[in-house]
Parts: sequence; C-alpha cells; structure tokens
Amino acid sequence: MVGIEVVAVEGRSALKEFIDLPWRIYAGYPNWVPPLKKEVRRMLDPCKHPFWEFSERILFLARRGPVTIGRIVGIIDQHNNDVHNEKTGVWGFFECEDDLEAAAALFSAVETWARQKGMNFLRGPLSPSTNYETGLLIEGFNYPPVLMMAYNPPYYLQLVEECGFNKEKDLLAFLIGDTYQLPEWMDRLAEKISRKKGVYIRRFLPKEEDAEFALIREIYNASWAGNWGFVPLSVNEMKDIQKSVMPFADPDLAFFIYYEDEPVAVCVIFPDINPLLKRLNGQIGLLGLFKYLLYRHEIKGLRCLMFGIKEKFRQLGIPMLAFHHIYEIARNQKKYQYLEMGWTLEDNESINSLVEEAGAKKYKKYRIFRKSL
Repeated sequence: MVGIEVVAVEGRSALKEFIDLPWRIYAGYPNWVPPLKKEVRRMLDPCKHPFWEFSERILFLARRGPVTIGRIVGIIDQHNNDVHNEKTGVWGFFECEDDLEAAAALFSAVETWARQKGMNFLRGPLSPSTNYETGLLIEGFNYPPVLMMAYNPPYYLQLVEECGFNKEKDLLAFLIGDTYQLPEWMDRLAEKISRKKGVYIRRFLPKEEDAEFALIREIYNASWAGNWGFVPLSVNEMKDIQKSVMPFADPDLAFFIYYEDEPVAVCVIFPDINPLLKRLNGQIGLLGLFKYLLYRHEIKGLRCLMFGIKEKFRQLGIPMLAFHHIYEIARNQKKYQYLEMGWTLEDNESINSLVEEAGAKKYKKYRIFRKSL
C-alpha cells in the first residue's frame, strides 16, 4: 500500500482540495449538511476573518498517492491562552477517511507545529474556537445537524482516541418538538417572576442593529466569563457575525431581559437554515438565490444559539422567564416545528436539569479532547 504524505496547504489549488474534501468523505452520510464553500474559504483567510487578528493557523492535507484523504487545521488562539493562562494548541476542521495512518499523520503534523510554537497541549476539535463550530459528535448520528453544529462520521471517535486524545469535556444538545407543552409549574412561576417590579423583556430592535449587537456582545461576554473554555468575542468578530446572520435572522426570535432598566440577560434564536444549505450543496449565486426562494418553506426549525445571564442576577428566576417567552414565541409562530437548545456544558447541572425539567429531550452529545505535548 502506498504510504501517507502530509503537506502544508499552499496556493489556491491545495486550498480547493482542502475545502472540497468533505464532499467525498460524506458521500454516504445523508444527514450531513454541506457548508457554503465561500464561507469556509473566508473563515480560513487570515486577511478576511477577524478571528485571525489574534490567532494563527496552519492547514495540512494527507494524501495517499495522488488522492487526498484527510485534512486538519492547527490553531493557536492567543485570546484563549491569555484569558485562561494556557499554552494551548488547537486542532479543528478535521476530516478524514477511515484510515488510522492518515489521521495519525495529520495529528502528528499539528502536534509538531504546536510544540515548535511553545504549546504544552492540544485541544479540539474547535473550528476555530468555542464561539464557532465546537466538538466531535459522539451521540445522535441519526439526526441531521442544526445551524452551526458539528456533524461527523461515527468512526471519527475511534480515530481521535487511537491517536492518543482523551476526553476533556462533553457538550449536550436538547430538543423541543412541535408537541411540546410548557410544564404548568414553570408557566406559573414565570408569570410570577414577570410581575416582579423592574423585570421586563424587550425584543431586538432591527432599526438599531449596530447598538443591539454591541449589547448582545457585552451581555454574552459578561455572562459566560466564568465558563470552562469561554473566550470573549472581539468587537470585530461580533461585527462579522452580525453581517453574516442578519440576512436570515428573525428579529422576533432575539430578546433582552432587563432588571431595573439594566440589561441582565440575552437570548438569541436563529431559524435553522440547514435544510436550505443542504439544497445549496456548498454553492451560492443566481441558482442559490432561486433555490432560496423555492425552498425557504423547508426552514421549519430553530436553534437557540446564545443564552446568557449576568452572574449577579442569576437568582431572579430569569431562566424561567426566558423559557416561558421562548415557548410563547414558538407557539405563536406556527411555521417552526422544533427548537434545539445547545450546546451546554455537561457539568452545568443547574441549566441542564432546568432544561430537562422543562420537557426538553437530551438527544446529542459532543466531545472536546485533550492531549499533552
């Protein structure tokens, strides 16, 4: 058998190989949702995506003879290392045929690169950080992924473990279906909390888009600051997210919770556009616009992308109020049939138990791995 060659990606041709590879890997996986190729290219471009203003990366391909069978990105996120006082290398954007030799060669290339950069351990998959696509799917393969959530073949778990990586943290995703009913006790408690003096909900204001996204960033960074693996979103990252999501965002699905005129919590829910992305098959243009008009009725689900409460306000019962409001939104907007809430950290017992008590079903699990260098 021809041996494995690992090469760094240089030039347009190699980058095209890198971006195109998943279409062959996932040919037999009908639940996979192809990303937009131009967005993957932009995400990986240090001159175009703001994540690389404080990070560096290297792209590798694995070839067996003339055939490209694997890829990976090595990343050093300086924001993460500064915030957590770590010397962490990251791996992400990993795709590979069921070929242990190829996977081992790809991970070895990233390990060598990270070690040369002075890193002490590797963490992944993060593509490229916890603010983007996170974790390796290890449970829930019979469901398609929702917006900005990972999907991969089941055999990836064995490849990663065989290459010496161990579990560092699991992430959970919960599902609420179209027959969902808010438990009566939660409904009553939410009504009681809503009558508290100074507590109220305000919907997102599209006409003040810039200020609203700045407020989302402020609350998000403050409320998630103590969480494992959290890295604050930079100003430019939030502006980039704003530009990317506004074309398909539903302003009725984002809201703020105030206490005595101070914004203390934020919830951002997006329509799950993955059924449409599947139709587009990685391409956008005139045909893509036509497909959007033709198939937008297939967007029938939601993803709760962000929910955060500033720490000093977490004893006010705000999660109950937020659940109640989310339920009312979903009930009033008949076109949506499901809502995914995720991800959450496996050991965030307070929020996980509350989500399950509210009637949501735990249906997917993702894993982040670690390996000492």
